[in-house]
Amino acid sequence: MNFLAHIYLSGNNNDLRFGNFIADSIRGKQYQDFSPSVQKGIFLHREIDTFTDQHPIFRQQCKLFFPEHGHYARVIMDVVYDHFLALNWEQYHPDPLEDFIATFYKNTAARSEDIPIKMLPLFNSMQQQNWLLQYASINGLENILRQMTKRTSFPAQFDRAIPIIAKKKEEMLPLFNEFFKELCLFSKNHSLLGE
Repeated sequence: MNFLAHIYLSGNNNDLRFGNFIADSIRGKQYQDFSPSVQKGIFLHREIDTFTDQHPIFRQQCKLFFPEHGHYARVIMDVVYDHFLALNWEQYHPDPLEDFIATFYKNTAARSEDIPIKMLPLFNSMQQQNWLLQYASINGLENILRQMTKRTSFPAQFDRAIPIIAKKKEEMLPLFNEFFKELCLFSKNHSLLGE
């Protein structure tokens, strides 16, 4: 899963959200530099990634992008799933997507001194360009995939996945919803969420 899903799956706990958000930039024992509740978010992020990567629906849908993108198909699927979550937002959250995102940006910016230094430019770009809201449209998704291509050190051309997404979206969406409901249950019931 990508940023929007990880943030959503943290529930209403700001420390859990923050840890889940920064988790990819935390290496080795760096997690020990954070409070126990932020550590829970870091570990939850890793559990979500493991659950997702092993799920048969996710693995099957990755195959759509494998001929063009090889093992980077999983990276594309993570972003596509954020797109699907944004499209179906009202099924999963009572607040409008714009409000949810604005609250996340505000709360995260308030603790910017705790964001790992390598991740700070990414968060600043995310906020300035409102990446999380861009997930809600196919044009926004294409823009995000282009930005990802620019940030890679290899010839990725992630945006070439857009025609496949546009063609297959209607058959992919029901399977995403089936998968995501399982992932929501996993996240809620996972012991790392215990208070």
